[in-house]
Amino acid sequence: MSIRVPALAALLLCGVISNAHAGLFEDDEARRAILDLRQRLDAVEKSDSQLRNSLLDLQSQLEMMRQELAQSRGRNEQLVRDVSEMQQRQRDVQTGLDERLRKFEPARVSVDGVEFLADPAEKKDFDAAMVVFRSGKFDQAQVALANFLQRYPQSGYGPSVLFWLGNAEYANKDYKSALTHFRQMLAASPNHTRAPEAMLAVSNVQLELKDVKGARKTLQDLIAAYPNTEAANVAKERQAKLK
Repeated sequence: MSIRVPALAALLLCGVISNAHAGLFEDDEARRAILDLRQRLDAVEKSDSQLRNSLLDLQSQLEMMRQELAQSRGRNEQLVRDVSEMQQRQRDVQTGLDERLRKFEPARVSVDGVEFLADPAEKKDFDAAMVVFRSGKFDQAQVALANFLQRYPQSGYGPSVLFWLGNAEYANKDYKSALTHFRQMLAASPNHTRAPEAMLAVSNVQLELKDVKGARKTLQDLIAAYPNTEAANVAKERQAKLK
């Protein structure tokens, strides 16, 4: 019996080390447990009479360690799943937040050949006002465009809004207001793509106000400032009729 003790003890120790290696050597408690088992194996080899009971005891402890290792791994797996779920929720929340923020972030728009940044609400209000204007409801369009200027005084839409507001006021026969807004547009943005049209509109308003001399001067200035435009060609025709 004593001749087989070293081999059996060594085999049992190898089993302990092999089964515990993956997880138990990662903490001090596991190391201490294995050292204790090793010491007890050494003591067993010195006493054949204690071999059977010691082996049974060692096997029992080994089984407990295996169970603890399995439980530990199960807990770790659950923790990994929990962390993974939390990370996914965090990504989902971040994605939702980014989408909500994009609804409020300025976006690049282009109107009448001019590009600028505009808030989503700003773009929405401008588009809504233009829908009303194009529908021919010029009284409502005048109110909507005037409100836009008050709400967004520094807007990149400003020159276009002034131009269309002047047109709405002209359609409503509010000539003095139309003249004011056309001139504001020209003063603020003389190089705007609609500036020639605005100047032509000024001459129309002046004619409605019986200011023929002023209209003639405006047409002359239009031809000089924007010579290669359709508005300039129209101005030449009208200028000839006013002589």
